[in-house]
Amino acid sequence: MDSTIVQSTKTWRPEQVLDHLAARFESLTPELRKAATYILENPSAIGVSSTREIAGAAKVKPNTLVRMARTIGFDGYESFRKPFRAEIIAGRENFPDRARWLQSLAKGGALSGLYGDMAEAAIGNVEGMFAGTDAGAMRAAAKDIAAARATHVLGVGIANVFARNFAYLAGMAIGNVTAIPQDGSLPIDGLVQARAGDVLLAMTFKPYRREVVEAVRQALDQGVTVIGMSDSPAAPILTHAKHRFVIPTQTPQFFTSTVAVSAFLETLIAFVIADADAAAVANIERFHDRRHALGVYWKDGDAA
Repeated sequence: MDSTIVQSTKTWRPEQVLDHLAARFESLTPELRKAATYILENPSAIGVSSTREIAGAAKVKPNTLVRMARTIGFDGYESFRKPFRAEIIAGRENFPDRARWLQSLAKGGALSGLYGDMAEAAIGNVEGMFAGTDAGAMRAAAKDIAAARATHVLGVGIANVFARNFAYLAGMAIGNVTAIPQDGSLPIDGLVQARAGDVLLAMTFKPYRREVVEAVRQALDQGVTVIGMSDSPAAPILTHAKHRFVIPTQTPQFFTSTVAVSAFLETLIAFVIADADAAAVANIERFHDRRHALGVYWKDGDAA
């Protein structure tokens, strides 16, 4: 047990306590992980709910919360819960339930309210991302990308388009940024040539994709710096990542909302370019000058 943690928590912010718990998540027993997962995904409930209520919601015994707190360096659950004032980070319902809910709205003629719900969720996710992301942490991740020999951007399924877009835009400025997996390959195939000093920017959202989790583990074994993006502090790709970012993805729909994901990556690219050397700006200008010279862009007066 780390007594220095117990002594210093009075000055900790709730986010620091959550980060401390997330960093030790993998070392916990399966039962303690159940408690930790609920706390990581619902921090605002910790300060206002009783131990018994939290244990019931997490489906563990009240004493499990005490053991979890002591395992990570607190003198008990009451000591652990004091710093918690953060806003709720709620887990989404499962996909089938969302789909059935949407269908019930359609049957009841209530779809007019869906427009407002979608707008509220989208705005809330973007606000939550900027409020919950530390600019210094983002800049530190951007510095590693700008300084890397090579950066691999990993996303599958719904995240694949964001990985490709990030690689495309960042690649204009600094080069050596590639999206994986390539067509017809596995994510781990794209890491064959990766080595210490490279960066892997990986993202996966509930339900987590196995191939992304396995690729992150392989990258760590190869000494690659990992930047992880997910929708829960308990996500397996964040456990040992050097840079960890939690992106809100709540939605009244059945699919994952990606509005805040896009906003985060756009901002990260801006930080990468800001921290890159002067050649980055020259590379972007040269890219667009070439396109203008080749007539790629439409100009007024061109024949339709």
